[in-house]
Amino acid sequence: MSSLRAESRRKRTSPAAQAPTDAALALPSDTDSVLLDIDGRDVRLTNLRKPFWAERGITKGDLLRYYAAVAPALLPHVADRAMVMKRYPNGAAGECFFMKRAPQPRPPWIETCSITHGSGNVIAFPIVQDVASLLWVVNLGCIDLNPWYARCDDVDRPDFLHFDLDPVPPATFDAVRATALVVRDALTALRMPAHVKTTGSKGVHVYVPIVRGPTQKAVWTFAKQLAILLAGHHPDLITAEYRIAKRPAGRVLVDYNQNAWGRTLASVYSPRPTPLATVSTPLTWQELEGGAAIDDFRIDNVPARIAALGDLWAPLADRRKRFDLAPLLAPPARTRTSRR
Repeated sequence: MSSLRAESRRKRTSPAAQAPTDAALALPSDTDSVLLDIDGRDVRLTNLRKPFWAERGITKGDLLRYYAAVAPALLPHVADRAMVMKRYPNGAAGECFFMKRAPQPRPPWIETCSITHGSGNVIAFPIVQDVASLLWVVNLGCIDLNPWYARCDDVDRPDFLHFDLDPVPPATFDAVRATALVVRDALTALRMPAHVKTTGSKGVHVYVPIVRGPTQKAVWTFAKQLAILLAGHHPDLITAEYRIAKRPAGRVLVDYNQNAWGRTLASVYSPRPTPLATVSTPLTWQELEGGAAIDDFRIDNVPARIAALGDLWAPLADRRKRFDLAPLLAPPARTRTSRR
């Protein structure tokens, strides 16, 4: 279904070792555009004074400053992955549109992944590898980042199994919190490491880093089976019903379908187009149990949180700390019967 070609590969510093330059952090506030030299690359940033969250006084320049500040924590989670661009040219309250193909003209140092879709259409997605490419993508009006689940050398074999927990009105975030703990306990029973972050919107994401091997469809199948099982055990709290019209009110959707090929979720540390400019932020399970809420984590305070706590999701970027899902997907061994 898919093939991939990584273009413009070059020797580079590990994203985890990179830090935003002084120029990236010191974007001027009295001009609409600037040409920055970031690690020897010219990056032109435009419309810096344009309101992106008008009621909060947050501009496009502020969004770029935020991304520059969190880049050392963010880059290991998006590097080497195709990036689906969700562009908000008029800010968080304006209309948005998805764009997959890396636009032209573009700098020669923007790397791309060419992915063949089921229709036969080949799309060259941009890849965010460093501070320069990060700011270039965000400058297109991308408020949140939506990376592929698999890396660019094999787009059909993901590094993650995950669940998007989304409240069905009138369910509250307390219900989301309770559902997240149910999901965590189920994963723990299977000895699967579970990591949680706010979506920055309404719910939470629970991720399991997995050893690359099973196909995206196999991962999706496992997630579906587990979600249906949990809904059956907790029918007053959880639903796995994907059809909107048939979802019972007041439940929390354990959305397994986001594991399907080609789907994406907002990455860790992505701001969201919400009124408070909230950010998809990693939590400890103790923080979630203690009452942490979506609105606690915003553009204005997440950089300081990272500076104090570090990247709570660093284990997800460590390929040595992944769960081997393949044995749970193996078909049961057939029992031989003796013939007489």
